[in-house]
Amino acid sequence: MSLAKKLDPELETPHRQVEHDGYAVIHDAIPAKVLKSIELKLDGVRAGQRNLLSLPLIKELAASQLLRALVEPVLGPNSVAVRGILFNKQPSANWKVIWHQDCVIAVREQKKLVGWGPWSVKYGAHHVRPPVEVMERMVALRIHLDDCGALNGPLRVLSGTHRHKFLSDEQILRWPKEAAVTCTAYRGDAILMRPLLLHASSAAVVPTNRRVIHIEFAAEDLPDGMEWYERI
Repeated sequence: MSLAKKLDPELETPHRQVEHDGYAVIHDAIPAKVLKSIELKLDGVRAGQRNLLSLPLIKELAASQLLRALVEPVLGPNSVAVRGILFNKQPSANWKVIWHQDCVIAVREQKKLVGWGPWSVKYGAHHVRPPVEVMERMVALRIHLDDCGALNGPLRVLSGTHRHKFLSDEQILRWPKEAAVTCTAYRGDAILMRPLLLHASSAAVVPTNRRVIHIEFAAEDLPDGMEWYERI
């Protein structure tokens, strides 16, 4: 299993790497004072909370030029933040995540539309698998508040799998995993990732805090009269 390649600004940009590989690790993306401000506001926020965009600081961060400079080259100037989640593997919550794609979005209401479904309600919001074109026009930005080495349950990805649209459970199970890339990251690093990229993570061997702010961005508003549950 290989480690994520370092981004060489003279040879490639995060935009090009995201398009080709489905992800890009950007070192020292978030200044120390911004990280400290986030930490102060996250005190008491539980891991797995999915309404981070309701917090004023995270809302401001999602709309900031700092993050937009990372996201706009991938999605364009009309992109919007549509969901925020806090992940934190620690001794009391040390989980593993099997290989999967992110295929579901949160919306304001359920409608009967061709190509939308199945539906569910999670955390008080309607969730649905949209047409694949919606997922192809999204990117997730993962901000690391802690160092995440090989023993801390880091993100693992299969480069290029985002170009294969929705995959069935059987296809994911049978997909060769030998070329999986481990995305280790330091405090202040950020990872851009396409939702349809096959990804997973193991339980941490050394379970310390591994706090990650996960913000999802979309290139534009939803089609067919649908509305994002959150939109910044």
